[in-house]
Amino acid sequence: MLPAGLGAGSVDPDTALEANAGVHDWLEPLPDALTPESAVTARHSVRLAVATALQELPARQRAVLILRDVVQFSAAEVAELLETTPAAVNSALQRARAHLAELAATEDSVDEPDDAERRELLDRYCAAFENADVAALTALLRAEVKLEMPPVPVWFTGRDAVMAFLVKRAFTKAGDIVMVPTGANGQPAVAEYRRGGDHVLRAHSIHVLTTGAGGIAGITVFLDPALFTVFGMPSTR
Repeated sequence: MLPAGLGAGSVDPDTALEANAGVHDWLEPLPDALTPESAVTARHSVRLAVATALQELPARQRAVLILRDVVQFSAAEVAELLETTPAAVNSALQRARAHLAELAATEDSVDEPDDAERRELLDRYCAAFENADVAALTALLRAEVKLEMPPVPVWFTGRDAVMAFLVKRAFTKAGDIVMVPTGANGQPAVAEYRRGGDHVLRAHSIHVLTTGAGGIAGITVFLDPALFTVFGMPSTR
């Protein structure tokens, strides 16, 4: 899951941030390099929102959906594996697809930028953090943007609340952050390195951006330096 699934977002930049790594099964980013190249795992199919929705499906529906639409087993094969009937498999598949289709309709109601626009947004996002440019980052965010930072359960909603938190708790002086563009879950992503007291740039977090018409609609910052290994990136620069 992601923090937004736990309750209402905060607007207070002074909210205590306590990691809850062992309490919830947090979703983790999937590097685009590891994403299978097939129609069922196209960009929208691996987005964080869709992956979260998959987690929320009942276990039987989730298993049927994966076995039928990803592994591409027949209804009879799935029925044998799950010790049920093909009719029950088809019914579960229909319900699972309907749930994901509802989510897709919500996401697709906002026009998504093309690849060139996505790359430009990503480059401007990186530059804003590296230069500690508050105005530049503010200009990139949609009014309803949300910020999540698993394993911290607190999340922020709305441009003003997100910027207030980032300025007070995340921004540092220009030159102390290096952002390396990458991709995760079919979305623009960034590996963030932060300079420590010894002046070494160390792995800090992976940012995954949700983009839409008019800018960035969501920022999910995965606060786990161990993920850099998964993304094939060094722990220091």
